[in-house]
Formats: sequence, structure tokens, C-alpha cells
Amino acid sequence: QVRLVESGGGLVQTGGSLRLSCAASGRTLSSYKLGWFRRAPGKERAFVASITPSSGYTRYSDSVKGRFTISRDNAKNTAFLQMNSLLPEDTGVYYCAAAPWLGPTINTDYNFWGQGTQVTVSS
Repeated sequence: QVRLVESGGGLVQTGGSLRLSCAASGRTLSSYKLGWFRRAPGKERAFVASITPSSGYTRYSDSVKGRFTISRDNAKNTAFLQMNSLLPEDTGVYYCAAAPWLGPTINTDYNFWGQGTQVTVSS
């Protein structure tokens, strides 16, 4: 079992920055792909970014590409999401998730999720 705990959310003005953290316990994250998702008010949860175990490959949604950066520190069992140039449409609850990594050609489900952290961007 992997327990994920997000932190770093808060209220920020348009154009500001926040850095989210996702601390894991229970198992080492080094064999998991990590992802960040968000649920905007009144919308379904949506993919934001992901990173492979070795940090060799990252992927972003078009809406955050160029503004957000996902990273991880396997030694500290922690993942991060640096969010710059924030916009009101970035408002939502941000979730960290982990999926077993079986290689680049095998898709696996995110089966461990954190409780989420609220990000609010004021205009």
C-alpha cells in the first residue's frame, strides 16, 4: 500500500506561483509512475502531468505545458509540481497519484491517490 499526502496548495493571484509536494509512505516510489491531476469546480478530474520513475520522461496537458514542471526525488520519496504563471482556470483540487511502472509500452492504472490540496487563483 502506498499512502500519498499532498501539500503546498493555497490562494495566489493571477501570475503567481505555487509548488505542490506529494510525500509518499508505505512503499518506495522508485517503481511507480507519478501523476498530478486536478478537479476544477463543477468539472471532472483531469490529467495535469506525469513523470516516469527515472524522471526520464514527463508529459503535460496542453493547458499547463510551459507553465508547470513535474519532478521527483526518489531518495526522499516525494514528487513535486512547480506551477508558474497561474491563471484563474488553474483553480481546483490537485491530486497526486501513483501507478505501477511496467515499462513505456504498458499502460497501468493510477491505483494510489492522495486526498488532494486546494489551489485557488484569484483574478
